[in-house]
Amino acid sequence: MALVSDYLKYTLQFRFEAGTSRGVLTEKDSYIVRIYDTESPELVGLGECGPLKGLSYDDRPDFEERLAELCQFFNTLDLQLFSWNVPIVLNQLIGQEYPSILFGFETAMLDYLSGGKRLIVDNDFARGLRQLPINGLIWMGDRAFMERQIEEKIAAGFTTLKLKIGALDFEQEIDLLTALRERFTPEQITLRVDANGAFAPAEAMQKLTRLAALHLHSIEQPIRAGQHELMADLCQHSPLPIALDEELVGHMEYVDKFKLLKKIQPQFVVLKPTLLGGLRHADEWIELANRLNIGWWVTSALESNVGLNAIAQYTAKYRHLIPQGLGTGQLYYNNFDSPLLINGGQLTYEVGGEWKLEKIVGSVQ
Repeated sequence: MALVSDYLKYTLQFRFEAGTSRGVLTEKDSYIVRIYDTESPELVGLGECGPLKGLSYDDRPDFEERLAELCQFFNTLDLQLFSWNVPIVLNQLIGQEYPSILFGFETAMLDYLSGGKRLIVDNDFARGLRQLPINGLIWMGDRAFMERQIEEKIAAGFTTLKLKIGALDFEQEIDLLTALRERFTPEQITLRVDANGAFAPAEAMQKLTRLAALHLHSIEQPIRAGQHELMADLCQHSPLPIALDEELVGHMEYVDKFKLLKKIQPQFVVLKPTLLGGLRHADEWIELANRLNIGWWVTSALESNVGLNAIAQYTAKYRHLIPQGLGTGQLYYNNFDSPLLINGGQLTYEVGGEWKLEKIVGSVQ
């Protein structure tokens, strides 16, 4: 038995120009880690390393070089290591400076151990017996583009919408949200917004107050990450619940996570396993959030369906979920076909549905 790993770079192409306050996205690079036995190459475990430019802790020029080195190092390992706890062992081997690589290797190894069936966490969702509630994501653009997205999501049955804000004129964004709230009560449509850190500190509270008047569920990351004193003050006094997102990136030690949440005391945290170092680290954030009476939800970080599937199965091990941010599988025209389906604002896994992964599995020899 000779268990080895390698990776393939795959560039995902957006169906449209996806606008955020950090810029417009048209494509995204992902790196698919493959783990397989050279004697049985038909069984391949897949994981996705997909750092986000300008945001991920491991968005650095030497990322691919480091990934190649780690694959080579993996190929020298004593496989008896993997009779231990897989995430902990990988954390020790890879280190904490490359959270998306941790996520990719962790999920690839879990997939391999399940028989290469894309079964990361065996639960009701993975068996097609449970649906996950998700929000409909509205990307930034001109008003007509955003309104068209809103109508499409409502027609598709979504009852929770999340709008990206912060790049357009704030008055236009208020007008758009006001028109939407005039049509639908909070009981009919839940509205979330995500500022991606776009608000200047001096204007943040005034903007939060105006947004709160529209009976929104929450706002993600109103100011840029790293301003802990100011963020703590906003969370204490804001009339609109605040969710930390980018603020969590780079905090890999358990005690560091606890100190951050204890200091800022947000109403919610938004968890992206790719950015946080994988499923074990997401578990730690959830455990701490529950201890501190902080709400949470899980969100994809623009992964392909390989990474999204792992995140969805992971999320489904938890019960009593509010809508999650797992509706990104339809963003790309060259995504991998999978059993993941969205129906009526719910993410489902179609038992018997096909994975079409020839582009990343077929070259394994």
